[in-house]
Amino acid sequence: MLARGSSPLRGDSPASIAIPLTSTTLSNHTQGKKRKRDVATNGTASPAPSEPGPSSTLNPTENVVLPSSHDSLALRPRLNISRGPVFIPIAEGSPYHLTEQLATNRIGFRYIPAGVTPHGSSISFRTIESNPTSFRVGWEDRNPCIKVTQDGLGLLGDRGFRSARCNAPIREGKWYMEVKIEHGGGAQTADSARREGAHVRLGWGRREASLNGPCGLDGYSYGIRDKTGEKVTLSRARPYCQPFGTGDVVGMYISLPPLRKSVKNDPHDPAHIKRERIAIEFKGQEYFESLEYPQSKEMIALMDFQRKAPDAAPVPSSNKKSATVKNVPERGRGAHTAPEPAPLRPLPTLTGSSIAFFVNGQSTGPAFRDIFDFRPLRAPAESRKRERKRAREGAREHKENPFDDGTLGYYPLISLFNEARVQINPGPDFDFPPPLDIDAAFEPKQDAASEAATRTWRPVCERYQEFMEEQWALDRLEEEEARVEAGSRAEEERLEAEKKSQREHKRALANARKRAKQEAEAAAAAAAAAISATAFNLSEAPRLGALPKREESATPMLSGPGVPAYTYEPPMVDLMQRTLGGSIPNHVNSPAPTVASSVDAGGVQSGYNSEYGDIEASREEEEEEEIPAEYLNVPATYGAPVGMQHYRYRAAAIPMEEEES
Repeated sequence: MLARGSSPLRGDSPASIAIPLTSTTLSNHTQGKKRKRDVATNGTASPAPSEPGPSSTLNPTENVVLPSSHDSLALRPRLNISRGPVFIPIAEGSPYHLTEQLATNRIGFRYIPAGVTPHGSSISFRTIESNPTSFRVGWEDRNPCIKVTQDGLGLLGDRGFRSARCNAPIREGKWYMEVKIEHGGGAQTADSARREGAHVRLGWGRREASLNGPCGLDGYSYGIRDKTGEKVTLSRARPYCQPFGTGDVVGMYISLPPLRKSVKNDPHDPAHIKRERIAIEFKGQEYFESLEYPQSKEMIALMDFQRKAPDAAPVPSSNKKSATVKNVPERGRGAHTAPEPAPLRPLPTLTGSSIAFFVNGQSTGPAFRDIFDFRPLRAPAESRKRERKRAREGAREHKENPFDDGTLGYYPLISLFNEARVQINPGPDFDFPPPLDIDAAFEPKQDAASEAATRTWRPVCERYQEFMEEQWALDRLEEEEARVEAGSRAEEERLEAEKKSQREHKRALANARKRAKQEAEAAAAAAAAAISATAFNLSEAPRLGALPKREESATPMLSGPGVPAYTYEPPMVDLMQRTLGGSIPNHVNSPAPTVASSVDAGGVQSGYNSEYGDIEASREEEEEEEIPAEYLNVPATYGAPVGMQHYRYRAAAIPMEEEES
């Protein structure tokens, strides 16, 4: 698994030097990175895949790092046809070539030619063709040991069994093609020093079938072998037809039922179409890289020839210890049991499907019926949980695709051993045309009227253009989905921006209210501090009048004779008027609980009464008013709020009782 921002490391695989198309990579690499130009045997440089047009200023010798941003691909040419491979003849005048400068499918990874989309598209890359644009062997989908002709129809083997797939799969319907054996059936060339001769296996295989082995190696392919004429799948050979070899023509027929539609209410139905691929650049050419579908454990289990019968008795375990093992007590190893493996999923088949072969126009009937479905098995719940977890973690990397990506199906699969040579004939003209209705020809004839009047099968040469139309339709679907997603994302961003603006506005209002409250509290605290500092400032004492000395009076107090009594009157009104410039707080004007008439040290009679708004007028009235007799024995009281008292002592005239003699 590889992150989108990093290149996979797989030895000599194409992706080991490929650069994922991300803007992150663009920022980490310079666009002036040079690319070594490939030189053919004739000494001329091969054309670069990004060869600029007349209006382009792109240097063709530069290996441009392609970003995922569509705007950053402005200088990249818009190609409809991918560059084909560089053909290197294996010998002077030989029609068979080695191919270079292209990505080939290897174990675990698959490559499809890609191109930059036109301006204004919602996606950056699309599927394109490669020359020749016809049904042939896939340049990227073959083992490199197999040499090819430049039209992709001639194949030459080397060494052991190696395979090649054609460039269009069969997904439904009835299709037919021919393969001519030019060298096979155990024949040897005159200059060959190998003990074994050339052999051929022909058949149909899925994408999971290995290209490093023969057709029929596992359950992913079905074929026949030239040596014995046997049919082979899961490496199990069964008699089918007579042997064939050099000069024979083998017809390959496949019939698949209509493609099952996906269940819309089932999000995990493997029949849903979904493509998991990442665009990369390899040697100046764009490719889509994707993970190849892995072989399932259910299919691998079919290859277990050593499986025990269900009713086989288990072999009893031996309790005898080895001589090298110390005689130590058991530590409960048997208590730990290994978790049971997950049950094998059923392998679905394509009901009504069949594969048949014709040797020089003759067939013995279907070789295989009800073959395995080419779509992936339903992913277990555990793997779906892991995928969701990875999605939450934001991992951007290759992912196994549990759905059909639109390229699944049965491909014509040709396997060559040693120097075997074949020639593919996709039609429409065949050396040995089959019956108009091949399936009916395999059934016992009822009467002449039951024979079909029209052809029920199609030559595979028609499948290529149909397959490309399917891929381009998926490209258009992806573009539409990308456009809708971009619109939804823009709408979400707009709503989020509005919410953010509203949150900022509310936050600003809250901060303003908070600042206003803090300023009001600070102003109130400053005012209170100024009042308190002024009230307790002793420097104000001379202006308020000197405190009278405590002298003994001839007039006795209530508690005893000869002790003068005092009352307290805070001069708050005068103090507040001088401090605040004439303004008097409300709490100063609040009614006092008790008013004590008294005479100050200067002999001026005064009093405090909050019922009068004019304090000076109340003082003048209090100076002229005589002290009532009932107030003479009232105890001293406080006339100002707590914390703001600045008392002046005033001696009260309290009459003394005569002492008893």
